[in-house]
Amino acid sequence: MEHSTPLITTIVGGLVLAYLLGMIAQRLKISPLVGYLAAGVLAGPFTPGFVADTNLAPELAEIGVILLMFGVGLHFSLKDLLAVKAIAIPGAIVQIAAATLLGLGLSMIFGWSIFSGIVFGLCLSTASTVVLLRAMEERQLIDSQRGQIAIGWLIVEDLAMVLALVLLPAAAGIMGNNDASISQLLLELGLTIGKVIAFILIMIIIGRRVIPWILSRTASTGSRELFTLCVLVLALGIAYAAVTIFDASFALGAFFAGMVLNESELSHRAAQDTLPLRDAFAVLFFVSVGMLFDPIILIQQPLAVLAVLAIIIVGKSLAALGIVKLFGHSRRTALTISVSLAQIGEFAFILAGMGLTLGVLDKEAQNLVLAGAIASIMLNPLLFSLLDKYLERTETIEEQLLEETLEEETQIPVDICGHAVIVGYGRVGAMLADKLRRKNIPLVVVEDTRAKFEELAENGFSAILGNGANKDIIALARVECAKTLLLTIPNGYEAGEIVANAKELNPGLSVIVRAHYDDEVSYIKERGADHIIIGEHEIAKAMAAIMNDEVDEFGCSIENENTAAVHHKDNGINLDEYLKPSN
Repeated sequence: MEHSTPLITTIVGGLVLAYLLGMIAQRLKISPLVGYLAAGVLAGPFTPGFVADTNLAPELAEIGVILLMFGVGLHFSLKDLLAVKAIAIPGAIVQIAAATLLGLGLSMIFGWSIFSGIVFGLCLSTASTVVLLRAMEERQLIDSQRGQIAIGWLIVEDLAMVLALVLLPAAAGIMGNNDASISQLLLELGLTIGKVIAFILIMIIIGRRVIPWILSRTASTGSRELFTLCVLVLALGIAYAAVTIFDASFALGAFFAGMVLNESELSHRAAQDTLPLRDAFAVLFFVSVGMLFDPIILIQQPLAVLAVLAIIIVGKSLAALGIVKLFGHSRRTALTISVSLAQIGEFAFILAGMGLTLGVLDKEAQNLVLAGAIASIMLNPLLFSLLDKYLERTETIEEQLLEETLEEETQIPVDICGHAVIVGYGRVGAMLADKLRRKNIPLVVVEDTRAKFEELAENGFSAILGNGANKDIIALARVECAKTLLLTIPNGYEAGEIVANAKELNPGLSVIVRAHYDDEVSYIKERGADHIIIGEHEIAKAMAAIMNDEVDEFGCSIENENTAAVHHKDNGINLDEYLKPSN
């Protein structure tokens, strides 16, 4: 019996091809993104063999953009956004203007109209959300000054493209000598700006109270499924409302949904629950980009493709470099932001598609935009690698120290030994750190979110900002001469990797790990952990101990069973005694 399953076929076919080609790219020491894009080309209508649904793929990719921006918002406070507005707003405007003028100049060579050239230039002006955030996450720059500037820049670009998408039909009507007028164009502009401002105000004033309340009420049910569903409903629902009610963008709506939720204590759990979906749909985004690409244009118009690529990579980058340097930022910051913006993505496809529908652009222009997008996305990881090598070769010691002072505060090895290292400053980590400090035990905390890192600094703790799974970060905490490592992060498999790295630096290190599930225990033990504590077992043990001490009215007591709450070499440990610093 035959079934019509275009959605399932598109998801399965796209992900399978992306996995196979991504693995090949990884083996060849190329970014997996290249494999995902190549998978899209193979799944597209312009190559023989399997063809995915070209209508469904972009919508699936849009879900990835929504979830990704929601996750970014969970780590990006309103204070962070306002802190970079001075450079993000003028920087994004100058870069968009520069790219648009360059695109207009190229279109004049092609003999297109001025209006078509402006639309074509706008298509080349805005960076891909997915590519930029992936690059920042891989280099752990999301919470850095460079990451905050780049994300703020991206938000301004999104707002500019939202205005462009709303105004394009009215502008096309004026250029076509229809009934539209300049007054109508101005009215559309005013309404769009008003709606976006209304959305932002609603999210900041009302959303920051309602959204955390909804999430906490859901968490209180104790159902993990309901909590995950609530996170998805908030992310997707607010993004959809931003588009349908306020004429904003999916990315903008999801970003503000995550940002107002950032103030909730449940933000880390929300980010963790959406991570697998974010990764899967982000892959579908790259596959959908590849599906739109017709490789024949590389043969028919190679010089035109190179010219478009030059505007995207060279023109945009130089404009960004100039504006960042003008604001007094370092060379590393300026180059990092320039490279991160040297590509185009989702808004380019949407704007080019709308231009084609309105008769403003022809199919040739759309293919050039797609070719530029594919090539720039493929080249972006290579550009970052070249940038890293260039900085490593040319930066002086003084410049590196200046960067550490300006951008990576306290990111120098701590001057301490014989101490305890805590990885993770959530609820468990915060209570543990407070207890150790009261016992005068020397302590360093490793935390990967800037808000918690700043809280640690305010509370007087020695802290390192970064992911503990990174060998360089854990080395900054001087693990090689520490006495104890305490991992309070909820992900047992990530904790296992941290244990392996720490034991490599200090084989004699005593490691205590928190775990949630029994299946994580063997994995963590294999990597060298000395003690693994499962929270649920400890709770049961403590409750049984309390009831054992209380005799009910019939004089009966409950036997305290020796549940294996703590998995280690012995049958029990005294944590206070164990953590006592050595002489």
